[in-house]
Order: sequence, then structure tokens, then C-alpha cells
Amino acid sequence: MSTDRRAALHGLKVVDLTRVLAGPLCTQMLADYGAQVIKVEPPGGDETRHLGPPFDLDGRTAYFAALNRGKRSISLDLSSLDGQEVLHRMLAGADVLIENFLPGTLERWGLGYEQTLAAAYPRLVFCSVSGFGADGPLGGLPGYDAVLQALCGVMSINGDAVTGATRVGVPVVDHLTGYVALSAILLALLERNRSGLGQRVEATLYDTALSLLLPHSANWFASGKSPQLSGSAHPNIAPYDKFRARDGELFIGILNDGQFKRFCNYVGLRDLPADARFASNTTRLQHRDALRVLVESVVAERDCVPLCDALMRAGVPAAPVLSVPQALSHTHCAHRAMVMHIGNYIGLRAPMRLEATPAEPAKPPPALAQHTDEVLEELGFEAQKRLTLRASGAVPMPLVV
Repeated sequence: MSTDRRAALHGLKVVDLTRVLAGPLCTQMLADYGAQVIKVEPPGGDETRHLGPPFDLDGRTAYFAALNRGKRSISLDLSSLDGQEVLHRMLAGADVLIENFLPGTLERWGLGYEQTLAAAYPRLVFCSVSGFGADGPLGGLPGYDAVLQALCGVMSINGDAVTGATRVGVPVVDHLTGYVALSAILLALLERNRSGLGQRVEATLYDTALSLLLPHSANWFASGKSPQLSGSAHPNIAPYDKFRARDGELFIGILNDGQFKRFCNYVGLRDLPADARFASNTTRLQHRDALRVLVESVVAERDCVPLCDALMRAGVPAAPVLSVPQALSHTHCAHRAMVMHIGNYIGLRAPMRLEATPAEPAKPPPALAQHTDEVLEELGFEAQKRLTLRASGAVPMPLVV
């Protein structure tokens, strides 16, 4: 394998107008793989700069630090003509612009894609990230992860009879929307290689949240029965659930008859696969309560980690329910090099791996407007003009975190 191949996105220039989670996660992954990302923040900075404690060793909020490594930061007041002048100089050499303003905001400033940017920068890939899109019954309204979980049915299938409908404990809609935006941008760049033209692409929290409903949406389409809360169980598979062992909880995920037979043989339930109630997944689902009692009776007598290790090596998917610190301290987490260090910065690497052109995250998250002079000088602004831009408030002074 060649040792001089550059990162997969080396040379790609990205203007990042996003804040909070989905957009910044997308652009962080682009930066990890070599893109030059300039994070353009409003005068007050990305909201996540203020969502602390906790703070990292360099004084940044942990939330902001998790989503913004590898970028350079400049702050612009895009409602001002001077701020827009700086943005236009950036776009003249950019491949991608990504934004997550409320729909209509850029148009109000004269910076809409169809309004201005498509004609001015025909090769530009313009990515909009929003809650609901610009039109339709909910078009233009603000969207937040948990609100979309509620509205799109995700909460209705998460939880049990005791908890009721429950928010998924990670911002799963925001997170996946970042990957949707990443995929859309890369698809558009690939198409640009053929046509020479950029295009507008879109990622909405609403579409993303609905896409998470598999297999529940398919179940409803086929049966007409509304999916219900099922705790940790699976609506289509049994046993596929959380159980309590002697010293903790574990999850057993049995997908097929062969795994079920191996599980039963290992835990001493050898007669179960021949029982008509449990001979197939269909009948196991019909008798899932009785099956659960039998599985719990044998699992409760064993220690969690040794049981899971033995089951996995026997070809039966199983895992202890670990805390976040336990998961991040696991030996396989270290083997996969999932935790990365850049100076004082500690974070999780992007989960995709390219063998020939791996990620090259080299810079920690920036302070607000940290790279103002550097970026303005690269864009050709002379010293006096830079002072004028600052004095007007269009380009706020750098702040020390």
C-alpha cells in the first residue's frame, strides 16, 4: 500500500454555518478526512459553547469539543453587508456550504441558494439542515431532537409500562441527521465529478426521525396494528431482550433457530427447541412471556460477564449492560482506537475507517473566532480592511476560551 496517499477529502473546502449537533457533526467528519473546514459562527458563538459544565482541560464545554475538532473558527455577522462580503470571498473558493438556519433566514439576508448562490457559485454543493424543511404544514418551524422523537413516534416505542413513552437517551435524531447530511454532500460531490455542477441537498430531522421507525413502520404497514412499548424487547424476535443475571444485567439477542439451540444447550435447556411452543421464532413470539420466565430462571443463577463471554464464543450474541465509563474503558474500545487524543483534547473518532486514506484529525476544537486574522488574510483582506471589518462589528474580535 502506498504510504504517501493523502486523506480522502484532502483539498475539499467547506464553509460551515451550522451550530449545535447535526451540522457540526457532519463537518467534523469531513474535517477528520482532510477537508478544510472554516466554522463561521455568529457573534455569540455556537450555542454549544455555553452548554456546560462540564468543561475540558482547555476550558471548552465538553459538548462543543465533541463536535468541532479539526476546524478553524471565524465569527461573522451575516446580517451585515461587510459580513456577507467575507462570506462571498470564502464561497468563491469553496466546494461545500452547509447551514442550519431556520428556513428563510439566508433568503432574508440575500444569501439564498436559488436566490443568489446557485448562479454565483455553480459548482457549490449547498447543504441545508433543518427540522422540517422549508415548506409543508410544519415547514420553517424549529426542530430539536427530543421534539422530533416525540412527534415522529420514536418515543412511543421506547420505554415500558412503568416509564411510559421515553426519550432515547442519546440525541439519536440529531446524530443520524449529521450522517444523512454527510451522505448527501458526498453523493452531490460525486455527481459533480460528472456534471461539473453543484446542487442543493437537504437533511431534515423530521425525515431522519421517521426513517428510524424500522421495523415498526413496516410492521404497521403490514398488520395495521399500532406498535406498542416493549422495553428492551424486539417486536419481531424472541428471545431478544434484557435479562438480569446474578451480578448485573445482560442482553441476549437470538435471531435464528440455530442460535436458540446453541443457547439452550449451553444453559441447560436442551429440551426447549423441541417444544412446539419454542420451535421457531414465530411460535417463540407467540409464547414470549413463558419463554422469558424459562430464560430468566437459568440466567439468574450465573454471573453476567462470564456468561456473555461463553455465549458469544458459542455463537450466541450476548453482552453485559455496561455504563458509559465501562464501555469506553473496554479493551476492544482500545483495540479499535475509538478514543483519540490531540493535546488536552479527548474525543471519539469517526466510526468509518478507510485503510488506504485514514482519518487525520490534527487540530483540537477552536476557540471562538480564533482564526480570524489567518482566514481574512488568506481571503486577501489587507490589514486596514481587517481593522475596518472589526470596527464595524461584522467580524468580531477573537475571544480566548
